[in-house]
Amino acid sequence: MNALSPGKAWGLRRLADDGGRFAMLAVDQRPPIMDLVRKVRGTAEAPFDDVATVKRLLTRHLAPEASAVLVDPVWGYDRCISHVSPRQGLILTLEDHAYRDTPEGRLSGSIAGWSADRIRRQGADAVKILAWYRPDTPASTRRHQEEWVANVGRDCRAADIALVFELLVYPRKLGGAPDYADDPERRPELVIDSVRTFADARFGVDLFKLESPLPAASLPDPARASAAEVRVTQAWFDRLGQATAGRPWVMLSAGAQPEAFQRVLHYAYAAGASGYLAGRAIWWRAFQHFPDLAAFSQGLETDGVRYMHQLNALTRSAARPWAQNP
Repeated sequence: MNALSPGKAWGLRRLADDGGRFAMLAVDQRPPIMDLVRKVRGTAEAPFDDVATVKRLLTRHLAPEASAVLVDPVWGYDRCISHVSPRQGLILTLEDHAYRDTPEGRLSGSIAGWSADRIRRQGADAVKILAWYRPDTPASTRRHQEEWVANVGRDCRAADIALVFELLVYPRKLGGAPDYADDPERRPELVIDSVRTFADARFGVDLFKLESPLPAASLPDPARASAAEVRVTQAWFDRLGQATAGRPWVMLSAGAQPEAFQRVLHYAYAAGASGYLAGRAIWWRAFQHFPDLAAFSQGLETDGVRYMHQLNALTRSAARPWAQNP
């Protein structure tokens, strides 16, 4: 692992638990929350207060179980910050959720008026960005995405704040799987080749937030599958870990069912992952009670907290402390 500046090293320490493992809650989601709110309300746009309230309840009930919390600066920060303990890590997302979909591929950008320096001044320990990426898109599309990430990386170095980088391969055909979907047609080579690209030092990634190289629902249960099935699946996760070039990495849930996400973590931890940064696998079921906020809160307090206890126990026992990455 590359040497970290004092600010970046301190940031990663703040995001991890006492054992150096990441058990992080994501509440920065925007399209998934907005889509459900809009559907329930029957409105063209999701009311701002509804989205902010959802994020507040997610943080209030689940943040105590996390080593760090990821929020967005527009709908989430003001409503959530009082529920994040000063002893916990804080990550603010920088990417605008409204990417541009072009015939050549998706183009990402930052939230207007926000920067790595502003996020640091808000008291966050890390900046997070999500880049949609495919190695098989035209060179101009890849160049746009790579330059954007490299610019954010330079800004994080200048501000001496850690960069958490989320990478998602998306369906090449426009109108394919929806945002953040666990695409059943995703090719693992595309996931791994994308990680290998952004492991280059010029991007300044300090912590990778990665999707499973294989659809979560397709992963064999390691307790029941044949040794051959487990071995083939594990090999893909091993390649994913190797592609990070020694940087610490965590898994995202990408809307996977809770049981499937636990299988993802089983294979990822065996390959050297240092934890998780997840949202919907933890709280999506409870969110189905919206707009009944009492039932929503009850679901978070019972099923959500119970599930985080399971994830955290698995993480403590099997994940690799981030400072031990080769």
